[in-house]
Amino acid sequence: MTPRAVEPSSPAPPPGSSADEQPSPSVSVGPRLDLPDPDDERAERARAEAEAAVLVVDDQPTVRVHHPSDLIGTTLSALGVALVMILATYAQHTTTGVAEDVQGFATLLRKILFVPVQVLEGVITLAVPLAVGIELALRRLGRQLIEAIVAAVLAIVVGAAVIFMVETFGSDELVRGLSVLLGGTWQLTIPVYVAMLASLLTVSGPRQRRRTVAWSWNVLWFAIAVLLVTAQVSLAGLAVSLLLGRVCGLAVRYVSGVRSERAYGASLVAGVRRAGFEPVRLRRIAPDDPDAPSEDPSAQHPSAQHSSVAAADEGLRSTARLPAPDDAAARALVRSTGYRTYELTTDDGERLDLVVIDGDRQVASMVSRVWRSVRLRGIEGRSVQSLRQTAERTALLSYAARAAGVRTPALLRVAEAQDSMLLVQAHPGNALPLTELADDDLTDDVLREIWAQLRTAHEAGIAHRALTSDTVLVDQLVGTPMVWIVGWENGYVASSELARRMDLTQMLALLAVRVGVERALQSAADSLDDDDVAAIGPLLQSITLPERTRAQVRQHKAVLGDLRAAIVARIPEASVEPQQLVRFGARSILTIVLPILVVLVLVTRINLDEITGALARSDWRWAIVAFLFGLLTIVGAAMALLAFSPVRLPLWRTLEVQAASNFVALAAPAGIGPAALNLRMLTKRGVSTSLGAATVAMVQVSQLVVTILLLAVLSVGSGGKESELPVSPAVLLIVALVATLVGAALLVPKVRQWVLAKIRPTLRQIWPRLVDILGRPWRLAVAVAGNLVMTLGFVLAFDACLQAFDQQASLIQVAVVYLAGNTAGALVPTPGGMGAIEAALAASLTAVTGINPGIAASIAVLFRVVTYWVRIPIGWVAMRHLQKVGEL
Repeated sequence: MTPRAVEPSSPAPPPGSSADEQPSPSVSVGPRLDLPDPDDERAERARAEAEAAVLVVDDQPTVRVHHPSDLIGTTLSALGVALVMILATYAQHTTTGVAEDVQGFATLLRKILFVPVQVLEGVITLAVPLAVGIELALRRLGRQLIEAIVAAVLAIVVGAAVIFMVETFGSDELVRGLSVLLGGTWQLTIPVYVAMLASLLTVSGPRQRRRTVAWSWNVLWFAIAVLLVTAQVSLAGLAVSLLLGRVCGLAVRYVSGVRSERAYGASLVAGVRRAGFEPVRLRRIAPDDPDAPSEDPSAQHPSAQHSSVAAADEGLRSTARLPAPDDAAARALVRSTGYRTYELTTDDGERLDLVVIDGDRQVASMVSRVWRSVRLRGIEGRSVQSLRQTAERTALLSYAARAAGVRTPALLRVAEAQDSMLLVQAHPGNALPLTELADDDLTDDVLREIWAQLRTAHEAGIAHRALTSDTVLVDQLVGTPMVWIVGWENGYVASSELARRMDLTQMLALLAVRVGVERALQSAADSLDDDDVAAIGPLLQSITLPERTRAQVRQHKAVLGDLRAAIVARIPEASVEPQQLVRFGARSILTIVLPILVVLVLVTRINLDEITGALARSDWRWAIVAFLFGLLTIVGAAMALLAFSPVRLPLWRTLEVQAASNFVALAAPAGIGPAALNLRMLTKRGVSTSLGAATVAMVQVSQLVVTILLLAVLSVGSGGKESELPVSPAVLLIVALVATLVGAALLVPKVRQWVLAKIRPTLRQIWPRLVDILGRPWRLAVAVAGNLVMTLGFVLAFDACLQAFDQQASLIQVAVVYLAGNTAGALVPTPGGMGAIEAALAASLTAVTGINPGIAASIAVLFRVVTYWVRIPIGWVAMRHLQKVGEL
């Protein structure tokens, strides 16, 4: 049955809504057009006749949307409540000082006010809800009225619950911070009616469209100022109440949703006309992807499941969803951008693509951009963009790419309709995205043309930054492949080298998934210089890939590793060590959070009186002794490096490098800084990177072996028939249990294979150096002596710190505490073991010796001060001198 055109109309308003709730008339990008007078019957009839010929097929207008901004606002408001309570607890002087400054106007305000404050509160509490409710009722916004009432009741309940919890479980400091002095007594003041009004006004609608909402907010702010100035409420309690109201209002608004202001139906058709085109047919393009999220049918208008402007008969209803043969490029556009896309047929029979960017989707994409720009280095540009800025950026990139000679669909016009931006662009014919292209069609000519198009963009300084299998289209013209690159909305017109390298990485990865590593790398090598191919290696990380490509790579887990290996095989001098792109990850967060937690735990467990007494009895001269013993560790580390070095190293320079490692440890995890400086020193003196790495690994392995042997010797040497066991039976039981678990785990083949996989690379690396050292016993003796000096230096320094606090422990106990605590703390990847080592040393000292936790923490802090913090300036001086003389 042939579909018939039906007069278009906007989706009928749901029950409880009115016509004035419909979005305002759309405005074009150019000069504003004067709309016909609605009273002019002839103009109205002419417009209806013109629109009657437009058929909009398979569209699904969303009546209500859940704004991500409401969810974000709810979260931020809840965090604000927690922050205010923290400030009320720990910064009472600040909050009360601000309140007292404001309350200086109380006398003047009492003269101005002609009604008591309590009467003013009652009037506002009754008048505001009544006025807002009447307006909503007159506008026939029944649903919004119910939502406002629900939000107000919820705010009252939540406010009462918060008051109960603060009074029942809150600390005295928190209660005092939220209280105000009334009648000589402190009274908790969290005005629930303020939360109720804030919640009700939040749901009732924007100030721009509700007159009663606008002046109600003004009246509420005036009442808040009066309450604060007249000392009726505390500043913190008032802030908590307002934020609780916002939490409840925004939460109700997000759960219920708000009326959609997207352009559909007649407004969409009017926007296309303002763009300069006369549409005769608009058909919504579905992504046709099983992984694509589908819209919730319950969120759609019941009469708009098929068409928003024209409702067709049942025959059209059953066939309109079948994808047209030339829709592949449009479907890929929907998948790659997430924007609504329509097939636009004009009155002259031309097929175009209409891309619709909706304003309510901008918040979610903004959060994603902000997160990536904060987390990644040099990748994201402007994070916060308005709807218009997004459309303008998309237009700019499209124009720039096409002007540079890149084959991309021409952007013809841009227009605005309601809360949507409309982009009309040419349709790329029968081009197919790589997603839908058969493997046999990916010939070498196609791969060569793909790289040629990307190179053309890069030569003009344009980077795409989101290359996926949906943004690369392939068409055939008389047997010659034609490649299109689309989806430039995330690109740069003046891109950095890093952004262009990321494009190359993304393209190589997506081609490797489709045609294999060897063909993909060969196609890149045929089109790029060796330097460009080598520069891809450090960026072969999942973080550099778009989400769709990342999902494909996860299905081929070895593809990135195989690409690195293939690059090294082709270009042996290429470095494929991953480049640091992430500003912070789990390790960085752990670095910040762990020291804070350690300080909080230590502070809560410290007995200040006992520590004060221990400090009064302490002898500061032992701190100097501990510092001198700590300096021996520099000598010991230098001896080990001198012994294992394949080239002759000057003693003084080696000592300087070990001293400089104390400064590097401020930014690198424990053990990483010294190893990096040692490797740098060796390579600067002509040692190859592989041989230098083997030497550094030998130094670290020897330190571990000597430490374990020293612990065993001290355990045997300190024992005697009459001596008490230096370590408690509980500790020995734990050690035995851990050893048993490790041994049992190694009996499992998979665990044993995993351990061997971790150990074998190190063994292969150090084995040639180990054979060479074993052939020179004197070198081995010097290395062992150096490691003994380093370990004993730390142990003796720790023992001196115990003496400084007049605490006694046997040498084996000190050694066990230091070795266990330092090892456990070093496992946490914080700079220099900061925070983790202090906590582990204090806990080990308390467990082994029974010393008070507060004193144990003080001893651990003193030890770290004399062996880590005080040596940082020394390391900085050594580092500057080594850089000046060209040693590093």
